[in-house]
Amino acid sequence: MKFPSVFRTAAPMRFDIKPRYYDPVREEIEQRTSQIKKELAAQGLLEKSDGTSHDIGTYGAGIRGSFGQHKGIKERDGVNMFASTAMIRTFIFLLLLGSIFGYIYLGPVIFEYMAYAVALGAAIYFFFRLKPKKKNE
Repeated sequence: MKFPSVFRTAAPMRFDIKPRYYDPVREEIEQRTSQIKKELAAQGLLEKSDGTSHDIGTYGAGIRGSFGQHKGIKERDGVNMFASTAMIRTFIFLLLLGSIFGYIYLGPVIFEYMAYAVALGAAIYFFFRLKPKKKNE
């Protein structure tokens, strides 16, 4: 039985290797056909189906312009700010930090004050969560 946790645990990685098959005859045939296509395209006897020139030897065409089209990190739509794990961790950290320094400066009374503050925060949270939403919003 797994207990609920705030921290994410790592899942085991699976080993997956895809074997490659090398056929020297097929490789030579592909090189010959690409060379013949280049020669025919240079003579103007062969074009691609969409009418653009075709250069088989270039690999950078897919990367060209990719960084210029980057729009930044996308904002999450409709995600509750308090539902994220990072925010929950931050609240727990601040709660622990406040309890340690409060215990040092005020003594054991700080736990009573913090319990009241947590109860008040939970009441406000549940009030807004359970409040019926208006139809025009």
